[in-house]
Amino acid sequence: MVIGRTPLPHPIATAILAGLVLSKEIIGSLLREEIMRESVIYQDIRESGKAQGRREEAVSLILRLLNRRLGEISPTLDQQIQELSLEQLETLGEALLDFTSLTDLTTWLSEIET
Repeated sequence: MVIGRTPLPHPIATAILAGLVLSKEIIGSLLREEIMRESVIYQDIRESGKAQGRREEAVSLILRLLNRRLGEISPTLDQQIQELSLEQLETLGEALLDFTSLTDLTTWLSEIET
């Protein structure tokens, strides 16, 4: 198998193509797990999944803390928070300790957009 101009080793090409048509169990019985885990594609997918999971957990925690501290957050504010990066969520997590009203949150959100 060739992608672009670089030929792929047969086990890798087999794993990629097998994933398109075979069940997880069959692929697992044909290819060793250690080989698949060493794949840079597998590692990239795994890291991406970890990052996404961290971000989702941060959003969930921040929203719970804000709801507890300030009362129910409007859907508009909720959406703005959902769109923040992980770094911004971490900063918000510290800043919200000083919030006393929804005005503090809206001010904080408007300041990061500028």
